Amino acid sequence: MPPQYDPEQVRPMWEELANVGITPLTTAEAVDEMLGKDKGIALCVVNSVCGCAAGGARPGVCLALQNDLIPDELGTVFAGMDQEAVAQARGYMSAINPSSPCIALFKDGQPIHVLERHHIERMTAVDIANNLTAVFNDLCTRKGPSVPAEVFEGNEHVDTCGSSISPYEGN
Repeated sequence: MPPQYDPEQVRPMWEELANVGITPLTTAEAVDEMLGKDKGIALCVVNSVCGCAAGGARPGVCLALQNDLIPDELGTVFAGMDQEAVAQARGYMSAINPSSPCIALFKDGQPIHVLERHHIERMTAVDIANNLTAVFNDLCTRKGPSVPAEVFEGNEHVDTCGSSISPYEGN
């Protein structure tokens, strides 16, 4: 399926996460490669163009990854853009209502901690970061941060929401 939004207009929204070490997962195979592992902790962010992704989810995740302990694997799928990858990621979260944005931590391929849209809408970026770092500190062993502080500080926060994004009209 073609993307729902103009890829160039959403580029800054996925780059915000990529710039802090989160791998964009654009195919079902890439999702399986990350979430199908039977060891370690993985973070998967279902990114979106909505305001709560801009105001809370993306900046909260970026801040959380400045923690001393972080997940072993970091990935993101983009709702409305990479349909196959999003469907595959949601398949790993079958017991959870599909939502975007969504932030999920997996252990051995199973979701163990999830912030769904209805949680994210009620949280600030700092609340999200605090929630995630508490889980990171309990479960993770990989040394953080995901990127040096100067890279994190130079990362551009994108506060654009979907109402200003053009629908995709390409092939």
